[in-house]
Parts: sequence; structure tokens; C-alpha cells
Amino acid sequence: MRWAGFSYRGKKYDLSHLHPKTISYVRAAKGNDPARAYAVDVMFSFHCFTHEYKDDEAPDPALLLTDGQETRVFDFARWELSHQLPGIVAGLMDRKCFHAGRSNYLTVELINHTTVTRYYVFFEVSRASRKGALNLYVQSAHLRGTEEGKRRHNPPIAFAFILHNTLNKIAIRTPK
Repeated sequence: MRWAGFSYRGKKYDLSHLHPKTISYVRAAKGNDPARAYAVDVMFSFHCFTHEYKDDEAPDPALLLTDGQETRVFDFARWELSHQLPGIVAGLMDRKCFHAGRSNYLTVELINHTTVTRYYVFFEVSRASRKGALNLYVQSAHLRGTEEGKRRHNPPIAFAFILHNTLNKIAIRTPK
């Protein structure tokens, strides 16, 4: 989905950095295995720049956004951090990825080394309708502080492994 820019109190918040794009990821050759390229169509959810609001919360109606299925509140901090998402997604081959349950994965970017603030990026990989291509859908991205960051993750999974198994319909076991 191509996100329209957002305006609030006369200021424009550009969202073009979250427009869909196709990235070619390359797994380097290893031993007898040749290099392998994966064409991946990347899309970003509006959870990357909005937050949920509780029924007892009364947000400014001008901050409410909908994707046709749910209504959320524009989040200025998430929007600011979302500018890092294209770089994080482009570099997934070199990042640690973790199983987040079912077909969901996450990677973590350390934002502030002093207070250990982590930027969690949740994504899903699926086969695309184009032959030999994949989809990567960034479901959400948000900060988690020191206490939440202490949560133990499952063992890391190489992004190339996720791509290969998804493309070849090989199940990736969910850790217990």
C-alpha cells in the first residue's frame, strides 16, 4: 500500500519512505552452494507510524487514521523512527532475526546504548504470486525500553534461511 502523506496542524509528515519496493537480497556462495538472489516485495503496515488507542483514551480526531480495517492514532515518535525501516529491512541479510511465533519474525535495532532502548521490527515473509518471488510485510515497529528488552529471544535465524524455506515451502519450526 502506498501511504499518503499526513498533515497535522499545518505540518506535513511524509510517508513515501514506506512505499512498497522490491529488494533483491543475495545470499553469498558457501562451499559448493552458489550465490542465490531472492526478489522480495516489501510492504509496510500503518502500525509502523501509528499506535492503538484504548477506549478510555480521547485522542485528537485529526490524529486518527484508518486502513479500512482498524482505526489508530498517528504516532509522531513512531513516524520519526520509521525513517530507519528501509535501511533495517535492506540489511536483513546481515542482521539477527528471531522467531516471534507462527510465521512472524522480528529483528531488533539498538537505538540508545545508554538506556538500552530497542526498536523492535516485526515482519512476515510469504510467497508472492509472481513465480520465484517473496513478500515481506513489516507488521509493526516500535520501541521497547530496558525492562521489556530483557525478554529472552529464541535462537537467531538467518534471514537467508527464512527466505529459502519460505520460497521452497519448507516449514520453519517454531521453538517451544
